[in-house]
Formats: sequence, C-alpha cells, structure tokens
Amino acid sequence: MRIDPGAVEEAAKQLYIRALKQLPPDIRQGFERLTAAETGATAKRVLATMVRNIEVAETTDNLLCQDTGLPIYHVLVGRGVEFDGHELTQALRRGCERATREYPLRSSVVHPLTRVNGHSSCGIEVPVIHFDFCADAGRFEIAMVPKGSGSENNSFLKMAVPAEGVAAIKSFVVDCVLAAGGKTCPPTIVGVGLGGTSDLAIALAKRAATRPLGSRCADAEGAALESQLAVAVNRLGVGPQGLGGDATAFAVHIELAATHITMNPIAVNMQCHSARRARATFTPAGVVYGY
Repeated sequence: MRIDPGAVEEAAKQLYIRALKQLPPDIRQGFERLTAAETGATAKRVLATMVRNIEVAETTDNLLCQDTGLPIYHVLVGRGVEFDGHELTQALRRGCERATREYPLRSSVVHPLTRVNGHSSCGIEVPVIHFDFCADAGRFEIAMVPKGSGSENNSFLKMAVPAEGVAAIKSFVVDCVLAAGGKTCPPTIVGVGLGGTSDLAIALAKRAATRPLGSRCADAEGAALESQLAVAVNRLGVGPQGLGGDATAFAVHIELAATHITMNPIAVNMQCHSARRARATFTPAGVVYGY
C-alpha cells in the first residue's frame, strides 16, 4: 500500500481537532466508574461538574480544554507500506499548522529562549513525531496526542539504586502523585516507565500515560504492580481537581524495558482527565477515525 502525503496532511489536521473536541469512550466510562466508587460528597460534585463541562463542550462543538497542548503524532507502519519519510513528516507538519490556523486553535508552542509564538502549533522539532513498526501487512496508523502543560509539567525521573527494589518504585510513584497534587487536573492516568535508559524510561512513561483505560502491561509483573499502585494512589486523598476525595487517578499504567545491572530508571508522566487522543487508520477504501 502506497501512502498519499495529501491524505496524511488531511488526517493530521482532522486528528488534532478531533482529539481536542471528543472525549474517548474509555475515559467517559472511567468517570462513571470513579463517580460510583467515590465516597466524598464534595468530590462527587466536582466529578459531576467535570462531566458537565465535557458534555457542554461536545454539545456546542467546542474544545474540551483551552490548552491545545504540544502536538504529538505516533505513526505505526506495517509490512509492505510504502511512503517517503521526509514528505510524510512534512505532511504531518502541514496538517498540524492547518488545524491551528483554519479551525482556529490557540497555538501554545513558543521558542524556548525568546518565547516567540509562531501561531502555528509548530516550531523547532515540533510537532513531535514518533515512528514504530509492526509485522501486520498493510497496516498504517497515525495517532495524535495533544499533551497539555498541566500534565506534561508533572514529569519525573529517578535513577534508582537496584538494591532498593520494588519498594523504591512504589514510593517514587506515590511521591510524584502527591507532588503533582491538583496541577495535573485529576483524576489522571499515571504513566510509569521502568528500566531501559533515562530517555527510554521517560518515553515509556508517556506511552503508558496515553494507553486506553482497561489495557494492561504486557509483562505479568508489570501488570501486577499496576494494580497495586492504582490502589495506593487512590488512597492518597488528592481527589478530583486536587480538592480531596478517592478519585485521584483513573489508573496507573506501566511500560517497561530491560536495563543495566547497576541501575533502575523510574519515570512518571501523567495524563489529565481529558486524556485527549485520536487515531486514523489508513485502508484501501479510505481513512477510518477512532481513538
């Protein structure tokens, strides 16, 4: 299958807008689950207000949040898919710019030193574009995750001492959630990256934070630790919007990699309650949109 750059550009534009306007169904179900389990009266009212805000945004065809975030595109390529890599990345950039200028969206992207805003949601190395490959013949997908600063500012890394074991992982994750407090607009998805190198651990944490609710770590030990940490985090009392309650996190997700015998990297990256994401699957019949 040959990928048309024009189709990629249009998909990049539509994905940005869709991700900002449509709450994924699994997050909606997560709100229902947390509301049913919440014991605090104030927390229940806060959750109800958050859900109402989402309903109003969708009913009025508006954005879930005014922060359009840093645009991140994940491209998954299967066997037999043909494309020009440079042209594809440029098409993603053009689509991102078009979404910002034609919709229009608020551009939140600035130069790191001058703080000048080009009003295109693009800049040096932005949008962030990741490529991954799979064995599925003819598979080509683009996932878009606009990462807001409220959640992205709450990113943490620790190069733990291996002798500290799993206890160090648990205490670090709990400490990070407490440090974030209400700044990440909880309830959150707490992404944890374990192992690898420092940069890989951070990338794994972000991948974990943007996984759909209900998914589990592919590693059995990691999946067990996800459940333990989810219980611990929701006993902290941070609650929705940091105002107290049981509903601190929808889930804790873990992704892991092998690491060196003398180190144990631990990274934490959080996703806010909107958990914005959208996905485009390219088929011979056209592009199919989802989450």
